[in-house]
Amino acid sequence: MKRTGPTDINLRRLIRYLRKKSNEEGVKIWKDIAWRLERPRRRRAEVNISRINRHTKEGDTVIVPGSVLGAGKLEHRVTVAAWKFSEKAREKIVEAGGEAITIEELIERNPKGSGVIIME
Repeated sequence: MKRTGPTDINLRRLIRYLRKKSNEEGVKIWKDIAWRLERPRRRRAEVNISRINRHTKEGDTVIVPGSVLGAGKLEHRVTVAAWKFSEKAREKIVEAGGEAITIEELIERNPKGSGVIIME
């Protein structure tokens, strides 16, 4: 069976953009995120708010190469970048004083990817 990759045009565009930025900046984190997003949907990350709360501290920046789901409670301010957010997850992040941003926005803010935590 031939491997085709994601069919969502926006996801394919994001993967190309991540690879381009990785080469331009000489940073491996964006290439790693592109590789993780290229996986089949059933193997892509689905991270609950409770996990983000457990593994981060105030002011951290987290990237999720997949979806952020709303189960759990967020007790501190974090910046979360992800491919997708559920409505509840976005609400809970903003309610805690954090930010829910796209992966592209994170790359524009932090092109070198320094201090970013990858969650799966």
